[in-house]
Amino acid sequence: MAFPLKVTLFAALALLAACRSDPIQFHTLTPAQLSNHSRTAADIQVESLVVPPQVDRPQIVVRQGNSGMSILETHWWGASLVDELRSALTDQMVNNNPGRKVSVRLEVQRFDSIPGQYGLIDVKWRLRGANGDDNALLSCRSTLQTPSGTSIDELVAAQQNNVKRLAALISQAAAARTQSGCPQD
Repeated sequence: MAFPLKVTLFAALALLAACRSDPIQFHTLTPAQLSNHSRTAADIQVESLVVPPQVDRPQIVVRQGNSGMSILETHWWGASLVDELRSALTDQMVNNNPGRKVSVRLEVQRFDSIPGQYGLIDVKWRLRGANGDDNALLSCRSTLQTPSGTSIDELVAAQQNNVKRLAALISQAAAARTQSGCPQD
Protein backbone atom coordinates (compact mmCIF):
# COMPACT_ATOMS: atom_id res chain seq x y z
CA MET A 1 0.00 0.00 0.00
CA ALA A 2 2.94 2.37 0.58
CA PHE A 3 4.10 1.88 -3.01
CA PRO A 4 1.02 3.56 -4.66
CA LEU A 5 1.30 6.45 -2.18
CA LYS A 6 4.97 6.97 -3.13
CA VAL A 7 4.11 6.86 -6.84
CA THR A 8 1.26 9.33 -6.37
CA LEU A 9 3.46 11.66 -4.31
CA PHE A 10 6.28 11.45 -6.87
CA ALA A 11 3.83 12.15 -9.74
CA ALA A 12 2.37 15.14 -7.88
CA LEU A 13 5.84 16.57 -7.23
CA ALA A 14 6.83 16.05 -10.86
CA LEU A 15 3.70 17.88 -12.02
CA LEU A 16 4.36 20.76 -9.65
CA ALA A 17 7.95 21.04 -10.86
CA ALA A 18 6.77 21.03 -14.49
CA CYS A 19 4.26 23.81 -13.77
CA ARG A 20 6.91 26.08 -12.28
CA SER A 21 7.30 29.17 -14.42
CA ASP A 22 10.56 31.00 -14.94
CA PRO A 23 10.69 34.47 -13.38
CA ILE A 24 10.23 37.46 -15.65
CA GLN A 25 13.41 39.43 -16.28
CA PHE A 26 13.02 43.13 -17.02
CA HIS A 27 15.34 45.06 -19.36
CA THR A 28 15.80 48.72 -20.24
CA LEU A 29 17.17 50.69 -23.18
CA THR A 30 18.63 53.28 -20.80
CA PRO A 31 22.21 52.30 -19.96
CA ALA A 32 23.35 52.34 -16.34
CA GLN A 33 26.07 54.90 -17.13
CA LEU A 34 24.67 57.93 -18.96
CA SER A 35 26.90 60.46 -20.64
CA ASN A 36 28.14 63.30 -18.44
CA HIS A 37 25.93 66.15 -19.49
CA SER A 38 23.87 68.48 -17.41
CA ARG A 39 20.14 68.40 -17.99
CA THR A 40 18.78 71.80 -18.92
CA ALA A 41 15.62 73.22 -20.43
CA ALA A 42 17.46 73.22 -23.76
CA ASP A 43 17.37 69.43 -24.07
CA ILE A 44 15.72 68.22 -27.26
CA GLN A 45 12.04 67.38 -26.82
CA VAL A 46 10.72 64.10 -28.23
CA GLU A 47 7.51 65.32 -29.84
CA SER A 48 6.28 61.99 -31.17
CA LEU A 49 7.61 58.46 -31.45
CA VAL A 50 6.07 55.58 -33.37
CA VAL A 51 7.32 51.99 -33.60
CA PRO A 52 6.01 49.03 -35.61
CA PRO A 53 3.07 47.45 -33.74
CA GLN A 54 4.70 43.99 -33.90
CA VAL A 55 7.36 45.08 -31.41
CA ASP A 56 5.47 47.68 -29.35
CA ARG A 57 4.72 45.52 -26.36
CA PRO A 58 6.20 44.90 -22.94
CA GLN A 59 7.71 41.56 -24.02
CA ILE A 60 10.92 41.55 -26.03
CA VAL A 61 10.35 40.39 -29.59
CA VAL A 62 13.16 38.68 -31.51
CA ARG A 63 13.38 37.65 -35.14
CA GLN A 64 13.78 34.01 -36.09
CA GLY A 65 15.05 33.32 -39.56
CA ASN A 66 13.78 35.39 -42.49
CA SER A 67 10.11 35.51 -41.59
CA GLY A 68 9.61 34.35 -38.00
CA MET A 69 9.18 36.31 -34.80
CA SER A 70 9.19 35.13 -31.21
CA ILE A 71 7.67 36.95 -28.24
CA LEU A 72 9.84 36.23 -25.21
CA GLU A 73 7.44 35.64 -22.32
CA THR A 74 10.16 35.77 -19.65
CA HIS A 75 12.09 38.81 -20.99
CA TRP A 76 10.22 42.09 -20.82
CA TRP A 77 11.01 45.74 -21.34
CA GLY A 78 10.53 47.91 -18.27
CA ALA A 79 7.66 49.56 -20.22
CA SER A 80 6.25 49.35 -23.74
CA LEU A 81 8.94 49.69 -26.40
CA VAL A 82 7.71 53.21 -27.30
CA ASP A 83 8.08 54.33 -23.69
CA GLU A 84 11.50 52.66 -23.34
CA LEU A 85 12.79 54.36 -26.50
CA ARG A 86 11.35 57.75 -25.52
CA SER A 87 12.91 57.55 -22.06
CA ALA A 88 16.32 56.41 -23.35
CA LEU A 89 16.45 59.06 -26.08
CA THR A 90 15.29 61.83 -23.75
CA ASP A 91 18.00 60.91 -21.26
CA GLN A 92 20.74 60.96 -23.89
CA MET A 93 19.89 63.80 -26.28
CA VAL A 94 21.37 67.19 -25.55
CA ASN A 95 20.89 70.38 -27.49
CA ASN A 96 24.37 71.94 -27.54
CA ASN A 97 22.93 75.13 -28.99
CA PRO A 98 20.82 76.48 -26.11
CA GLY A 99 19.68 79.47 -28.18
CA ARG A 100 17.67 77.17 -30.42
CA LYS A 101 14.94 75.00 -28.96
CA VAL A 102 14.11 72.00 -31.12
CA SER A 103 11.92 68.93 -31.03
CA VAL A 104 12.13 65.68 -32.90
CA ARG A 105 9.55 63.35 -34.41
CA LEU A 106 10.64 59.75 -34.85
CA GLU A 107 9.11 56.95 -36.90
CA VAL A 108 10.87 53.63 -36.34
CA GLN A 109 10.68 51.56 -39.51
CA ARG A 110 12.40 48.47 -38.10
CA PHE A 111 13.47 47.39 -34.63
CA ASP A 112 15.12 44.02 -35.23
CA SER A 113 16.69 41.95 -32.48
CA ILE A 114 18.44 38.79 -33.61
CA PRO A 115 20.26 36.88 -30.85
CA GLY A 116 23.78 35.91 -31.86
CA GLN A 117 23.75 38.36 -34.77
CA TYR A 118 22.74 41.99 -34.18
CA GLY A 119 20.34 44.62 -32.95
CA LEU A 120 19.09 47.05 -35.60
CA ILE A 121 17.11 50.28 -35.53
CA ASP A 122 15.98 51.87 -38.80
CA VAL A 123 14.32 55.21 -38.07
CA LYS A 124 13.08 58.26 -39.95
CA TRP A 125 13.38 61.40 -37.86
CA ARG A 126 12.52 65.03 -38.34
CA LEU A 127 14.04 67.84 -36.35
CA ARG A 128 11.71 70.83 -35.95
CA GLY A 129 11.56 74.14 -34.20
CA ALA A 130 10.19 73.51 -30.71
CA ASN A 131 7.85 76.51 -30.96
CA GLY A 132 5.41 74.38 -32.95
CA ASP A 133 6.13 75.59 -36.45
CA ASP A 134 5.78 72.86 -39.04
CA ASN A 135 8.92 73.85 -40.91
CA ALA A 136 11.28 70.93 -40.59
CA LEU A 137 14.81 71.99 -39.88
CA LEU A 138 16.02 68.63 -41.09
CA SER A 139 14.54 65.28 -42.14
CA CYS A 140 16.80 62.23 -41.94
CA ARG A 141 16.82 58.47 -41.94
CA SER A 142 19.30 56.53 -39.83
CA THR A 143 19.94 52.79 -39.88
CA LEU A 144 22.04 51.68 -36.92
CA GLN A 145 23.22 48.11 -36.39
CA THR A 146 25.35 46.69 -33.58
CA PRO A 147 26.65 43.10 -33.36
CA SER A 148 25.22 41.03 -30.52
CA GLY A 149 26.07 37.91 -28.61
CA THR A 150 23.59 35.10 -28.09
CA SER A 151 22.17 36.19 -24.73
CA ILE A 152 19.24 38.57 -24.32
CA ASP A 153 21.41 40.81 -22.12
CA GLU A 154 23.93 41.15 -24.98
CA LEU A 155 21.10 41.85 -27.43
CA VAL A 156 19.67 44.57 -25.17
CA ALA A 157 23.16 46.08 -24.85
CA ALA A 158 23.40 46.16 -28.66
CA GLN A 159 20.08 48.01 -28.86
CA GLN A 160 21.23 50.39 -26.08
CA ASN A 161 24.26 51.19 -28.23
CA ASN A 162 22.00 51.86 -31.24
CA VAL A 163 19.83 54.24 -29.18
CA LYS A 164 22.94 56.02 -27.87
CA ARG A 165 24.24 56.48 -31.42
CA LEU A 166 20.83 57.73 -32.63
CA ALA A 167 20.67 60.24 -29.76
CA ALA A 168 24.16 61.46 -30.70
CA LEU A 169 23.15 61.93 -34.35
CA ILE A 170 20.03 63.90 -33.40
CA SER A 171 22.03 65.99 -30.91
CA GLN A 172 24.67 66.67 -33.55
CA ALA A 173 22.02 67.83 -36.03
CA ALA A 174 20.37 70.04 -33.39
CA ALA A 175 23.71 71.67 -32.59
CA ALA A 176 24.40 72.56 -36.23
CA ARG A 177 23.68 76.22 -36.95
CA THR A 178 22.82 75.57 -40.60
CA GLN A 179 21.08 72.79 -42.46
CA SER A 180 24.28 71.05 -43.46
CA GLY A 181 22.54 67.76 -44.15
CA CYS A 182 21.97 64.68 -42.09
CA PRO A 183 24.82 63.54 -39.85
CA GLN A 184 26.46 60.30 -40.94
CA ASP A 185 26.10 57.24 -38.73
